[in-house]
Amino acid sequence: MEKLNTEGSKALFAKTKMYLVEGVASSFHKAAGEEYPLCLERGKGSKVYDVDGNEYIDYIGGFGPMLLGYSPEAVNRAVVAQVERGSQLSATTVSLCQLAKKLTEIIPCAERVSFQNSGTEANMHAFRLARAYTGKKKIIKFEGQYHGWADEEKISIDAANVKELGERQAPARLFTTRGQRRETADDIIVLPWNDLELLERVMEQQAGEIAAVITEPIMCDSGPILPKPEYLAGLRDLTSRCRVVLIFDEVITGFRVALGGAQQYYGVTPDLAVFAKAIAGGYPLAAIAGKREIMEAGVPAAGTFNANAIAVAASLATIGVLEDEQVYRRLEQLGGLFVQGMRMLGETYGIPLFCQAVGSICILMFGLKNGVDDFRHYLAAADIDYYDLFVREARQYGVRFTARRGRIYLSTEHSEADISRTLQVAERIFAETKNRKAK
Repeated sequence: MEKLNTEGSKALFAKTKMYLVEGVASSFHKAAGEEYPLCLERGKGSKVYDVDGNEYIDYIGGFGPMLLGYSPEAVNRAVVAQVERGSQLSATTVSLCQLAKKLTEIIPCAERVSFQNSGTEANMHAFRLARAYTGKKKIIKFEGQYHGWADEEKISIDAANVKELGERQAPARLFTTRGQRRETADDIIVLPWNDLELLERVMEQQAGEIAAVITEPIMCDSGPILPKPEYLAGLRDLTSRCRVVLIFDEVITGFRVALGGAQQYYGVTPDLAVFAKAIAGGYPLAAIAGKREIMEAGVPAAGTFNANAIAVAASLATIGVLEDEQVYRRLEQLGGLFVQGMRMLGETYGIPLFCQAVGSICILMFGLKNGVDDFRHYLAAADIDYYDLFVREARQYGVRFTARRGRIYLSTEHSEADISRTLQVAERIFAETKNRKAK
């Protein structure tokens, strides 16, 4: 097993920086501390290929959208057919009606739907809907959860350590970029996740001001972190009693843990939910779904490219594939193989790790053997440095994982052979790192 040569990626990155800010189109494309990112030429199935001709088993999945793998045939056919009919019609179409109807059938909370192009925009729309419906302004969000890059969304999404987060009972509101207006946080209340008692206390004190609580039903951006038993049901009960809109951010969990999202998986129905990424097989599409009276609270869904005809065609094709019940059984089987293999390797090499799978999302953390309850627990207990080392080493052996965040995306195109090869790479890394420590 030899390490890959990626000098072509290094050279192309140096050239690209001459024209493109920081050499990447998104801050997600280059991990912090990474000398240079891979420059990719193409993707097919469960693999991507770089400019040096190297093949990688890919678990990044386009940061979530590629649930059907790269360049899926069903989506390709639908997109090509739509291109011939027109790409941007700026009008209601038969296919748009079909998609809206389909989403109301498969998403538990969806009495009405609306469309945007990204998760960021969709969450902005959901905030506005909640405020329009309730006549209140404040939004509760949770530490370590990412709901987009807009000013009032990108608050307390990360921290270097627990101390930076401030007191648990009254957390700091952290900003992550220059140019971000601090007054946008005035209507945002930040709290630790998975703590119903604290949430209830805050909501009872400020119920007259709070329009909504927004949460990832599985905290996927950091960890990931699973909800405690009955936590989501408790959120549902609490927000109903306080007449506060409950928003599920299903940008990551939507279609990935179940066709109807985490709300179907856990049997808890929010008032509003936001979907993006995996719902269109790699094309930019986002949907806001929810109760009719909230969705029709007088907030127009403005946007030139909303429900673009190509993205709509891709989404209908994606749903068509996912409606086969065998798809999710298959993903669960693959997740089980990965989890079992990683746990066995951890035991064999004396490397403490936590690994679990939910639908097509696998969780991998080092430094502990049980999951964590919230972002503070994650920062304090997880060995994030070892995880990043693992990601860097795996890339050199032809396996791509998401940096820092321990989320691993499976697709319908991954195979037992992919999992086996990945576990071989993991074993190589564990053996090498153990030998380094021994010296």
